[in-house]
Amino acid sequence: MNKVTVVGSFMYDLVATAPRRPKTGETLIGDSFGMFLGGKGANQAIAASRAGAIVSMVGRLGNDLFGDQFLEKFSEEGINTDFVIQDTENGTGVGMPLIDASGDNSIVIIPQANMALSFENIDQAESSIADSDVLVLQCEVPMEANQRAAEIANKTDTLVILNPAPACEIPDALLSLVDIITPNESETEILTGMPTDTDNQAIEAAHLLLSKGIETVILTLGSRGSFLLTKKMEKLIPAFSVEVVDTTAAGDAFCGALAASLAHGINIEKSVKIANAAGALAVTKLGAEPSLPSREEIQIIQ
Repeated sequence: MNKVTVVGSFMYDLVATAPRRPKTGETLIGDSFGMFLGGKGANQAIAASRAGAIVSMVGRLGNDLFGDQFLEKFSEEGINTDFVIQDTENGTGVGMPLIDASGDNSIVIIPQANMALSFENIDQAESSIADSDVLVLQCEVPMEANQRAAEIANKTDTLVILNPAPACEIPDALLSLVDIITPNESETEILTGMPTDTDNQAIEAAHLLLSKGIETVILTLGSRGSFLLTKKMEKLIPAFSVEVVDTTAAGDAFCGALAASLAHGINIEKSVKIANAAGALAVTKLGAEPSLPSREEIQIIQ
């Protein structure tokens, strides 16, 4: 069917670039400023759509200028927003990334309407989740909403991908409903209490996650690539070599492309290679939404 439903967040990103991060109490003159659509859920929905999936989004926006811009953009991208609610009491979420000269980022987020996503909102979207090949979740909305969405997906054999970001502890009840988990290095360390500095350490941590009942573990390791682990397969899939401008949304590009590829019926190993390509392309441009690649761009780089 090639259908993906994303339950997740909207963040309007106010992005500053500077030579380095300021020290405590220091005022630092930056290099540039930009305003971009973002949020892990929104990014992953756009990434999946551009990678060729039919996408529906479930989430909450503010009834404000930022919210209107998201709805306009999603309409342009062909993403279904029937289950996106404009909240009259809470504003649209805001993110404030700071990008240093190496392209690495630090981000402060203010979730606002995202944290009002409720059980009832998820139940209203039950038909979309049930009719999808893949459900994508992250951690910028209440865990109870993710839990409910995963329960619906499990009843209807919809594949569940959890991107455990921002880094946090995930209840075992939710993990037991997840088919694929895609943590980066810091998220893996929080989930497992184990370091991932070396490939062997990453492998050990991945095995611990697999022992929690998750069928497939994909650790995203930046320039080292992605480590894919299932009960039948263990493989480090290399990254693509690119010039890094801004790492914001690289993980979201990865997750969106992975979901779209799996919804197309492509096998897991090939899907991770496609996702690696999407993540690599995303770091070559400034900002979240502008950096998310098209299916054609992904095909060219592979």
